[in-house]
Parts: sequence; C-alpha cells; structure tokens
Amino acid sequence: MSAVEDQLEIKFRLTDGSDIGPKTFPPATTIAALKQTILSQWPKEKSNGPRNARDVKLISAGRILENNTTLGDCRSPLCDIPGAVRTMHVVVQQPPLPPPDKEKKKAVDNNGSSNNGCGCVIL
Repeated sequence: MSAVEDQLEIKFRLTDGSDIGPKTFPPATTIAALKQTILSQWPKEKSNGPRNARDVKLISAGRILENNTTLGDCRSPLCDIPGAVRTMHVVVQQPPLPPPDKEKKKAVDNNGSSNNGCGCVIL
C-alpha cells in the first residue's frame, strides 16, 4: 500500500450540520493536530466558534477522541471503508460562565443583629 493510499480523508461535521473538509491526513496525525486544523478552518461567519483547541471535542464512532491518540489508533474495521470519507463530529464546549457575585454580606448593626431593611426589632 502506498503512502497516498494510506491517507485518511476526513470531514468535520459541526453541530449545525455544516462541514469543514473533507481533508486528507496521514494516520500518524494526532487528534490535537486535527483540533488545530479545525480552529484554523472554522467558518468566520459562525459566532459559536471555539477560542482554542481545549474548547473542541472530536467524536468518531461514538467515542470522544483523546488529544494524544493518532488517527491510526482510532481506526475501526467495522467503521472504516477503504477510500471512504470518515466523518468526525465536532462539539464546541462553551467556556464556563463566570461565577456569580458572592452574596453581599448582610449589614450588621451595633447590637449584632442583622439589618435586613425592614426596621423591625424582635425582643
């Protein structure tokens, strides 16, 4: 088998159903490198794009792919058809929301009771 025949053709399916690719990669390509490709090829008109590679999850054959694995490691005899384009699904993890402001501490008057604004005093 020649080096060209050993190449894998992959398209990346985004959550809205559009695709990036297909593009051809050697089996030694890491998942981290694929994520960098996705970042560089992300459609500029889409507002929900990833900011960095950590925001991207790649799913193939129902499995979330780890950064340090290669395309060769991810091959499956049941899913890979020679000459076919493999589809990997792209999930963008939105950055976490900033933590809400801590509750403002209730003001305490000189007597040690909390001042909740009603002005009532319980004796």
